[in-house]
Amino acid sequence: MKPGLALGQTARVETTVTEEMFAQFEGTVVHPAYSTVSMVYHMEWAARKIILPYLESSEEGVGGAVNVKHLNMAPLGSQVSIVATVTELRDNRVRTKIDVTNEHGLIGVGEVTQIILDKRLIEDKLTTHIF
Repeated sequence: MKPGLALGQTARVETTVTEEMFAQFEGTVVHPAYSTVSMVYHMEWAARKIILPYLESSEEGVGGAVNVKHLNMAPLGSQVSIVATVTELRDNRVRTKIDVTNEHGLIGVGEVTQIILDKRLIEDKLTTHIF
């Protein structure tokens, strides 16, 4: 990785809850609210935005772990803000704390860990099916 990534750095994703983000299975809406699946996607995206400026052209980040607690609901049209903050840098791992809020307060918390790998290693693992 390029130098400069430090503890405490943040990245943000802003979104508005749409019907596509509702909690649903097999196309059937369970709750007309921001789903945990959508929350995890946005958490990973916020964490990824942190590492993007520091990746060498030969590197890529892969998901290592996601921990999420979905605390409150966010209805259609709610403005959701997802903030990732770097909490640990160890070897090729970047851990971030994630806070998810809307206009009414905290709706989720969690952690996302990314592992920085050489793109060739990723390709080799995918083509040889050795994980």
